[in-house]
Amino acid sequence: MSRPIVVIPCSTETVGGLVADVVVRKYAVAVAEGSECQPLFVPVGSGLADIASVLDVASGILLTGAISNVHPEHYSNEEPILPHAIDTDRDAVTLPLIRAAVESKVPLFAICRGFQELNVALGGTLHQAVHNLENYADHREPQVKDFDVMFAARHPVTLKGELRKWLGQDEIMVNSLHGQGLNRLAQPLVAEAFAEDGLVEAVRAVSGHPFSLGVQWHPEWQLHSNPQSLALFRRFGDAARGMIAKGQAA
Repeated sequence: MSRPIVVIPCSTETVGGLVADVVVRKYAVAVAEGSECQPLFVPVGSGLADIASVLDVASGILLTGAISNVHPEHYSNEEPILPHAIDTDRDAVTLPLIRAAVESKVPLFAICRGFQELNVALGGTLHQAVHNLENYADHREPQVKDFDVMFAARHPVTLKGELRKWLGQDEIMVNSLHGQGLNRLAQPLVAEAFAEDGLVEAVRAVSGHPFSLGVQWHPEWQLHSNPQSLALFRRFGDAARGMIAKGQAA
């Protein structure tokens, strides 16, 4: 039996002076090994990603983290505080793709920037710089070149709802590599994890969706050494396989 296809929209980066569509390999590895699905990258340049065509082949969608931020024009009248860290090509693909996936109940796993995209796409807002706000901690990564240090567990999150049931724990330790964070939660979403300072760290779309989880941390990092992360990717893969079974039964 063929593996389910999990679509991964790329990010825009410059490689050797040329514009490139890029996905960091750890996300593809997590899909292939953790979810046991086939990753498929989708470019995000103008005219390169037709949403309907993407959904025709996708049994699941993974939204990755990135060094870029969602442009604030999609959720406020603010100017971006980091204009160089904007990826409008990615916004143009991921935001409508999220809305279509949620409506079609295609399994969706959103990580870091993807978590923020999920909230924005469904009508929520973001803090552009959590570390500049009173009563919130600095959630940015340490400025080191050692990735094991950068992606190490940094703080606990308290789990609620379905996420607590899935993992069988009230609290887990997570890494933290983000400057932006959720402000107003989108109405179709429910919060399922909170940092110690109250910042929302995980959300889920309701209304009978087979899998629609967004997390602010990076569960793809060293997947096989983290049982909670592996459990999430396994569940995502099971939901993708359920899409195939549903299609065969139709």
